[in-house]
Amino acid sequence: MFKEIKNDLPASIVVFFVALPLCLGIALASGAPLFSGIIAGIVGGILVGMASGSTLGVSGPAAGLAVIVFTAISSLGSWNVFLLAVVLAGVIQLILGFAKAGFIAYFFPSSVIKGMLTGIGLLIILKQIPHALGYDKDSEGDFEFFQMDGENTLTSLASAFDSFTEGAVLISLLSLIILILWDTVLIKKHKLFQLIQGPIVVVLLGIALNMLFQSGVLNFSLAVDQVVSLPVPESLAGFLSQFTFPDFSAITRVEVWEVAVVMAIVASLETLLCVEATDKLDPYKRVTPTNRELKAQGLGNIVSGLIGGLPVTQVIVRSSANIAFGGKTKLSAILHGVFLLISAFSIAGLLNMIPLASLAAILLIVGYKLAKPALFKQMYQLGWEQFLPFFATVMGILITDLLMGIAIGMFFGIFNSLYHSYRNSHYMNDLISSEHGHKVHHLVLAEEVSFFNKASILTALNNIPKDSTVIIDCSKTKSIDYDVIEIIKNYRSNAETKNITVETINFIESTTA
Repeated sequence: MFKEIKNDLPASIVVFFVALPLCLGIALASGAPLFSGIIAGIVGGILVGMASGSTLGVSGPAAGLAVIVFTAISSLGSWNVFLLAVVLAGVIQLILGFAKAGFIAYFFPSSVIKGMLTGIGLLIILKQIPHALGYDKDSEGDFEFFQMDGENTLTSLASAFDSFTEGAVLISLLSLIILILWDTVLIKKHKLFQLIQGPIVVVLLGIALNMLFQSGVLNFSLAVDQVVSLPVPESLAGFLSQFTFPDFSAITRVEVWEVAVVMAIVASLETLLCVEATDKLDPYKRVTPTNRELKAQGLGNIVSGLIGGLPVTQVIVRSSANIAFGGKTKLSAILHGVFLLISAFSIAGLLNMIPLASLAAILLIVGYKLAKPALFKQMYQLGWEQFLPFFATVMGILITDLLMGIAIGMFFGIFNSLYHSYRNSHYMNDLISSEHGHKVHHLVLAEEVSFFNKASILTALNNIPKDSTVIIDCSKTKSIDYDVIEIIKNYRSNAETKNITVETINFIESTTA
């Protein structure tokens, strides 16, 4: 596990700095205690990281569950009762893993997965520009179009440009210059720049500039909401008091189980999508065992719920940051969880000096790497059948949220498949020969013929002219839907009215042929 530590350690530090404000922001957006986000990050990093078969995936609290969590806490009436629902959701995920439900991941087309990555990349850029400019009204971790602060992604951008903060802009610009130079020039000059990642330097620079602002050496300042805000425990007892426990007396309440089922389904789906996307980003193209991933996530949610944490999933923002900054094995995910745990009770005060503008610059680079313009050109060159689901997924994520965007992309992907099925249900060899003055038409059915093919087959049969012979050839067909069988039988019965002779090859008048 430690053979790639020279790559995994720097990457884990970057993921830690990315994850820290996201854990806090998602907790805030969920209406949960801030520390619950840190707990979920620790559990997702250490426990899920060890149990998972994913090499580069990073787990933690997910923005996609924030609305569900916010609503559930209110409807259940208690944070402790909600924690019980998290534990039960984990149990359901364990059951799904043992039931081998992970195959669901393979039903998502490549174009939709690529669209998901690109959409998230663009969304990261759009959401981080306000933080880079010092406009921090919307919390980190809010990745929906309609924000918790009453604005949306576009109005927040406009507001950011109208009321930016000079200190945040200075930090962002310097950070971006360092990151770009590090990635394009410095990393090629010396091995030292490969060992020490640019984002680590950016964070340290941000802390230093913030201290200079506070001392008055530089005539700039940062507001309270423009820096990381981690709860600072006064003692070990104060730290331990932030862990809370579920209320098991509510286990008989139907609404608790309803929330658990919804969370289990959404968390599992989001995890499986992230697994598929992360595997595509992996430069070594390793394949994650999806059933094991569901079990790992179930275990993570059981433990997170038991000690007062938010529900966890595998998360694409942290996973892509891990890959972008050199992670090689699961050690980077585990170490990021260890760093979250250590920082929460030892250096929370120092971490609260990190400007959000520094972290925004790091995430802007991550977003760009996910949504490079060349990818749009590549998908367009593959044709409309690939580009349309890809583009629909991107736009859906930008104007709604992650899961709805994927659903929109899947709609276009399924439509393409149905259109192909409609077009490829059969082929016709016309005018093979002439017998008794009749023109012969040879209709060959495809290997699989479903009810989606009814219209195209019926159209082909209806276009056969009077005084003809038609041969319906099922010799290559393994399965024919009953609806199509019924069409052929009805056509054969009515063909005499047009003086059409109908012959069949290997046509079995049942649901299979």
